Amino acid sequence: MRSKYLGFTFLKNGGQWKVKPTNEKKAKLYQAVREYLKRGKAIARPLAVTFKRVNQMVMGWINYFHIGIMKEFIGKFGQWLRHKIRVIIIKQWKRPKTIFKNLSFLNRKFKNGFDEESIFKVANARLGWYKRCSMNVVNYILNPTLLETKTKERAGLLNPLNYYLRKVGI
Repeated sequence: MRSKYLGFTFLKNGGQWKVKPTNEKKAKLYQAVREYLKRGKAIARPLAVTFKRVNQMVMGWINYFHIGIMKEFIGKFGQWLRHKIRVIIIKQWKRPKTIFKNLSFLNRKFKNGFDEESIFKVANARLGWYKRCSMNVVNYILNPTLLETKTKERAGLLNPLNYYLRKVGI
C-alpha cells in the first residue's frame, strides 16, 4: 500500500485494489498552478491566456490520473483554483472605483441581489487581495458559473470536478 508506480499509489477499497495519485503528484499540481498564477505575472497577462493555460494544465493532469480515486481532492482543488482566479480578476481591476463599478455591473446583470453598500465595502476594504476575494460578495458575484462561461474574448475556466466526473463516467 505504500508503493508508488508512475505517480500512483495503491489502496484496498471494499476488497478491490484501487489506485490514486500520490501526495507528491498532488502537491506538484498545486505548485505548478501556483507558480503560473503568481499575482505579479498573472495580472499582466490577459485572462484569455491565463484561462487557456490553466485549462490545459488541469485537463492534462486529470487525463493522466483519471483512473484513480480523487473526487474529493479535485473538488477542493477546484475551489482553490477559482479563488486564485478571483484574486487575479480583482487585482486586474486595480482601483477601488473600478472594482466597485465592475462588481456592481455584474451584480445587476446577473441579479445577485447585493446592495451597493456591501459592494462598496469590498471595493474599499483595507484587507489584502486574497482575503478580500474570500468575502461572500466576491464569491457570489464571480461565481463558478460566471467563470465557466465562454465569451467572445476568452474561453471559460474549466471546472475540474465536472471534467473529472465526465472522464470517469459518473
